[in-house]
Amino acid sequence: MNAIAAQYAAQKIGSIFLYTHEAHPGEHYPHITSFAQKLRHAQALRTIYGVNRPILVDALDGACHRAYGSMPNMTWIFTRAGLPIYKSDWTDSDSVANMLDYLVTIRQRRRDGERVAPFHVERIDFRTKDQDGFYVGLTRNGSKAVREFDEAFE
Repeated sequence: MNAIAAQYAAQKIGSIFLYTHEAHPGEHYPHITSFAQKLRHAQALRTIYGVNRPILVDALDGACHRAYGSMPNMTWIFTRAGLPIYKSDWTDSDSVANMLDYLVTIRQRRRDGERVAPFHVERIDFRTKDQDGFYVGLTRNGSKAVREFDEAFE
C-alpha cells in the first residue's frame, strides 16, 4: 500500500492508514486499555511494517472503526467531497490499484469533455492468502495471540 500511495500521490490522490486496534492481541501487543498505549502500538506498526503514509489513530472506544463497518482490514476510498466510492472488507493492493487506475481514467475522460454518470456495482475480488505471513504477524503479537487464533478455528 505504501507503493500505491506513492504512485498516486503525483495525481493528488491521498492515502492514510487508520489504526484501530490489535485484531489478535497477545502478550507483546495486548488488548489496548489507554490511548497512550494505542499510540505506542500505532508507532510500532509504523516501524515494523514500514508504513510511510500518515497514520490516524482511532478513539480508544473505536468509534471510527465501528462507523465504517468494524471489519479487521478494510479499505475505503472517498472523493474530495467525502463521498465513499469504494469499500472493501479486506485490503488488497491489486484491487485498490485497479480502482485508482479507474478513477484516474474517469478524471481524464471528464477533462476531455466526456459526460459521465456514476452507477453502483458490486463484485467479488480475490486476494492471495498468505497463511505463513499471517502467522508471522500473530507470533509478533505473542504466543497468546497464536493460541487464541488456533483455538477459535478448532
